[in-house]
Amino acid sequence: MDTETTNGSHSIEVHLYGKLSQRLSDQALRHKRVLHLDPQPAETFGTLLARLGLQPDDLYTVFHNGSLLVTRNGMAPWLRYQQAQEDVWKWDHDFALNPGDRLGLFGEDMALLVV
Repeated sequence: MDTETTNGSHSIEVHLYGKLSQRLSDQALRHKRVLHLDPQPAETFGTLLARLGLQPDDLYTVFHNGSLLVTRNGMAPWLRYQQAQEDVWKWDHDFALNPGDRLGLFGEDMALLVV
């Protein structure tokens, strides 16, 4: 995967929590917890996951720019996180990403971290 960049303001910053970094498709990236990726034209949440070699089922909770994007946590309404979309249980793979966006990806092993 040749998508890492050093220009943070024009990249998508991806923070990986728990064992997710071990699931990355590129061996060289497995020990990194924060990736700076050059966005592709019309980048979406789904295309970014595919680039990382991750499946939606690998994720438990995702934050977008500090707001809750999606979760499998049934307690989400009571946690009162700022939400990136109205339905935080709708795993919208077409959610558009832009340069400068930040994503926090949490796997099931980190489910209690967001409670």
